[in-house]
Amino acid sequence: MPEKKMPGAKKGTFGRLIKLLFADYKWQFLIVCICLIVNGISGVMPAVLLKNITDIIESGLSLGKGAWPAVRPQVIRLVAIMGTVMLLGLTAALVKGLTMATVTQGFLDKMRNRMFDKMQDLPIKYFDVNGHGDIMSHYTNDIDTLRQLISETVPQMVQSSVILLALVFIMLYYSINMMLIVFLGIILMVVITKTIGGRSARYFVKRQQSLGKLEAYVEELMNGQKVVKVFNHEEKSLEEFDVYNEKLFSDTQNAGRFGNIMGPMVMNVGNLLYVLVAITGGFMITAGLHNWSLGGLLNGTFGAVISVSVIVSFLNICKQFTGNVNNIAQQFSSVVMALAGAGRIFELMDEEPEKDDGYVTLVNAKRDENGELSECSEHTGLWAWKHPHGDGTLTYTELKGDVRLFNVDFAYEEGKPVLHDITLWAEPGQKIAFVGATGAGKTTITNLINRFYDIEDGKIRYDGININKIKKPDLRRSLGIVLQDVNLFTGTVMDNIRYGKLDATDEECIEAAKLANAHDFITRLPEGYDTMLSSNGSNLSQGQRQLISIARAAVADPPVMILDEATSSIDTRTEALVQKGMDSLMKGRTVFVIAHRLSTVRDSEAIMVLDHGRIIERGNHEDLVAQKGAYYQLYTGAFELE
Repeated sequence: MPEKKMPGAKKGTFGRLIKLLFADYKWQFLIVCICLIVNGISGVMPAVLLKNITDIIESGLSLGKGAWPAVRPQVIRLVAIMGTVMLLGLTAALVKGLTMATVTQGFLDKMRNRMFDKMQDLPIKYFDVNGHGDIMSHYTNDIDTLRQLISETVPQMVQSSVILLALVFIMLYYSINMMLIVFLGIILMVVITKTIGGRSARYFVKRQQSLGKLEAYVEELMNGQKVVKVFNHEEKSLEEFDVYNEKLFSDTQNAGRFGNIMGPMVMNVGNLLYVLVAITGGFMITAGLHNWSLGGLLNGTFGAVISVSVIVSFLNICKQFTGNVNNIAQQFSSVVMALAGAGRIFELMDEEPEKDDGYVTLVNAKRDENGELSECSEHTGLWAWKHPHGDGTLTYTELKGDVRLFNVDFAYEEGKPVLHDITLWAEPGQKIAFVGATGAGKTTITNLINRFYDIEDGKIRYDGININKIKKPDLRRSLGIVLQDVNLFTGTVMDNIRYGKLDATDEECIEAAKLANAHDFITRLPEGYDTMLSSNGSNLSQGQRQLISIARAAVADPPVMILDEATSSIDTRTEALVQKGMDSLMKGRTVFVIAHRLSTVRDSEAIMVLDHGRIIERGNHEDLVAQKGAYYQLYTGAFELE
């Protein structure tokens, strides 16, 4: 599988994430913002009230012991106000916590739905070039990084920012002199955060990428565990796992190293700042230096000697200030990791969807007494292509299953063609077989018929209509397909058969199972059709799983069937049973068969022998044998196409 370059957090990722968040939960976020402001102010107010209480106590002490009864009511009133403010802060924190719990889980639920909806619109090519484990990592690890960001990081950063702004104003109000020292500390903190945080960010982005690659490898190995055991590949698998695991370990360790040292460094700068402010305040008092402050400017004491209460309050505010700066710094790693996860999520959501320019749709139809087709709501067993035209008129073409390819070229990668000038046709009810070596292009042709991929050159017509004009869901609804690799889903046997037609009745599913000769073995299961299947039907044999997939195609009752080596996993005895059912299933339908057992295609109206993306022989079985060419040598076992 080609390795896909993984993105980091692109510019604008955070803004896009917040925009989505506000779009989904506008009013809840308004409540949270109010709570954060209230909580932030309640965190600042005690420092202001403490200064006022200190001033009152200081003035009372200067008047002597008898002055305490006079100042006590003021102190009690300020303490009561402080208690009320703290109670308001506690209430706001509680409301914020409950609201954010709802917002966080609701937003993650919406994001998972957005990703899954987007994934349904992606072309098959996306899943061919991306590891399935890496895609799964979007729904687990990347989403989990958003949980931390939304529920804790963003609220804490907003609250800390509100507190910091309030503290800056209060510090300027008390002392511009000492605030200058704090500004020097802020500059140093910003430099540390930018330098160390930048390195941490790069490794957090790499960590998310490494985690996705590791999960892709583990998922691949889990699916192929039997092969690992059969070929004694355990040691080699462990070596390969160690490479991915060591890369994840290294990236996580480096991200954690830089992220973990940033907090202590910022905190130590804060401690140093606290000491410098205390020394400066003490020096200003002892030296009788002037104190410039906004408060002094407002009350006419600008330039007066600083008081002890101002220094005590300023030290407390300084401690709060550095604590909140450190709190923001500590959240930096969570922000970076979340942005790395969000970047990967948005990359999935920004993938080009499967293009569908079709406008011809498939409808239920009926014939009037003149034999003219018209659309109807009930299912009559007759389908038609509804073709709107530029002049506003509609035409209806009966769905017969006439498929024709004209000079088709195709390449999965530009410059590396895998099909060359393919021309073939299948009239309604005909059985067309493809034979040839592995990689000759047999499955690719069927992938083009159902438009899993679009051709580079040439045309494919379905009942005379260019398939590019047919809407893809309608095109695929008219095609039944049985793949070589069977996929069964967790659910009952009945559920898996009904997957081919979701509104099918139990009786229709049972009839389809009988048609595929699956009914007998299903009735012998512990719960019959209600037997639960899990792990891709691991409790069934490979042949039984294939029979259920054939029944699934049968219940859909499409006019065109594609059988991609549908009997390759069935033993000879089971194949004989299935072939009878397959003959009934194919009766009256256009069928494309890819088979490695040439005995299964002898009755085909036309057999196409492919080699390196070209049709080198065509004809029925008798004609090709008579030619004594490549098909004859394959049929007689003379050689294997290379």
